[in-house]
Formats: sequence, C-alpha cells, structure tokens
Amino acid sequence: MSAGGAGAMSTEQMIQQVALLQWLETQSDADRGHLVALTGLQVGRELFQRLTGRKQLDAYKAQCTLSIAAFLQQNPRASQAQISAEVQRNVLLFAAQVRALETEPLF
Repeated sequence: MSAGGAGAMSTEQMIQQVALLQWLETQSDADRGHLVALTGLQVGRELFQRLTGRKQLDAYKAQCTLSIAAFLQQNPRASQAQISAEVQRNVLLFAAQVRALETEPLF
C-alpha cells in the first residue's frame, strides 16, 4: 500500500524503518526480534505476490477498467456496437496479459 507519489515509502516500509530505528537506538533483543519479524513478514508478502502474480494481475485489471472508462468518457455518443467492440478489445488484451504472466519467470 503506497502512500503518496513516486519515492514515497509504503506503510510496511515505514513500519520497518521505525522498528529499525528503535533497534538501532536500543540494541535490545526484543527490538531486534520485532525487526526480524517485520522484515520476515515483508519478504513473505512480496514472495507471495510474486508467486501468485497478484500485484501484476491487479495492475492489468485496473488498466483494462481505466481504458474502457477513458473510451466512454472520450466517446459519450458511442453506439452500443462501438462500446462492445472497445470492451471486447480491452478484455482480450487483459486476457493476453494474464496468459503472458503465466509463462513469465518468477524472479
């Protein structure tokens, strides 16, 4: 979950940085354990998203929806046939992207 523009830390990154700062200040075993746990969760979440392709799939889905919405906004008087053709074109593109995702290397 990114919070802001390019270069902004995600919530997870911010929490990890706070834990790191706390550990750097105290050097305590408890704070080290918190940092290790948070880092492990972050790595596990990223691995899950890479293995499932979830992040990219969500991006493709959003791209498809936004493209159709943009067409409708730019063509308010489009016929039902034109709308159907545009929707079909975008859904086929989405399907091709998903198929390509299935053959993409994980790392």
